[in-house]
Amino acid sequence: MRRVPAVRSACRRPRIAAPTKGASGGMPWYGWYAVVLAVAAAATAASATPALWLARRAGYVALPGDRTIHTETTPYGGGPAMFIGFLVATMVAAGIHRLHGLFVGSSEPLGVVLAAAAIFGVGLVDDAREMSAPAKIAGEVLAASILYFLGVTLYWFKVPLAHVVTLSPGITPLIMAIWVIALTNAVNLIDGLDGLAAGVVAIGGAALAVYGLRLMETGVLSSTNIGPLLAVIACGVCLGFLPFNFHPARMFMGDSGALLLGLLMSASTMVIGGRIGTTAPSHTYFFFAPLLIPFFILGVPIVDMGFAFVRRTARGTGFHTPDKDHIHHRLLRLGHGHRRSVLILWAWTALLSGFLLFPLFVRAVNPFIPLGVGVLAVALLTWFHPGLRHRGEPAQAVEAPERQPPAPLNGNGRALALGRDDAGAGSNGAAPPPGGLSSAGAAPVRPVDRFADGRERME
Repeated sequence: MRRVPAVRSACRRPRIAAPTKGASGGMPWYGWYAVVLAVAAAATAASATPALWLARRAGYVALPGDRTIHTETTPYGGGPAMFIGFLVATMVAAGIHRLHGLFVGSSEPLGVVLAAAAIFGVGLVDDAREMSAPAKIAGEVLAASILYFLGVTLYWFKVPLAHVVTLSPGITPLIMAIWVIALTNAVNLIDGLDGLAAGVVAIGGAALAVYGLRLMETGVLSSTNIGPLLAVIACGVCLGFLPFNFHPARMFMGDSGALLLGLLMSASTMVIGGRIGTTAPSHTYFFFAPLLIPFFILGVPIVDMGFAFVRRTARGTGFHTPDKDHIHHRLLRLGHGHRRSVLILWAWTALLSGFLLFPLFVRAVNPFIPLGVGVLAVALLTWFHPGLRHRGEPAQAVEAPERQPPAPLNGNGRALALGRDDAGAGSNGAAPPPGGLSSAGAAPVRPVDRFADGRERME
């Protein structure tokens, strides 16, 4: 890597130009992205029912167990339905004249499709027969390599309030692999409650799409950037899948769906955050550090993944060792129900995404962004710290046993049996049944012969 002034650009960088306005009376240019969104949602929803039937017939199901919250066998058909929705939306986008420039003379769409197929295959195998952690990482690296060799890369990144760092061919593949691994695992880890991962990615994808399209409109981002389209498709497939996945879920996305969503979000964040013009005006605070964008739109899964890494490292277990200490598990233990926990984390995602979008349209709030980020960070640390005691759980401190006072003596100098008074009645004050039998008619009840200090006398 080398640091370059903000005015320098490489010869391979695309020309940044604002998209042309739509024809008089025609659909605005960004309206075609809404068409792709609707197609992705409709194709996913239409594919869900056949995928659900096939998953049941093939035994492609999630079984309940100690690692899961669900108590019934649930099909895994969500991942295949989402992949079909992604393919259909991509083909429709390629056929739209106003979006044709994203596909002509570019290998990036092919790279995204091939990488998505690779990561989907890894998740499909992992759902059917659980893969080892190294095998899954190898599959994620393969998907990142496909993106790199077919041009879906970031060109540079900005150090906040400093220079632009242009990435050399030797370091770019490593950064891309780390980023793809991070986001795919973040989405996979947050997929622990019905509708949680799909809703979080839908909100984050929508925010990223609006952000990218706004930058296109202002001429800051190239009109041929594929990032907003990928974000729109990710949002659409999640919206089409949510009716089948919201609690109580009829089907799960599985690793095949979660890894696919993570790949789409990692690719879109890289080509948006890593290609914003080096001389872009400071319309928003995030122009100083565009690669911070995913830490807001996907803040919930990224924070959860960070806590999981710290927690499992401290315990000495592997990162892929499952547990029930994720943010959504903590919300359940705090007393929130399944649906309420999901809605709370959706709200957090929307709030964090608002930090990204609001300054883009209202520049006066830019100075308050760092303060708001600090408040949110403190709140998250306070409420979801790994060592936070769960509400309603009593302390588990070990106390010394309390010394019992000596038992009172009867007229014969013997200690009275515990739980009985001097009249020979039971603890409820009732006299014993005749014949020395217990109330159940079992063995006779014998008085316990004890010393004065409470010890039983050995016969």
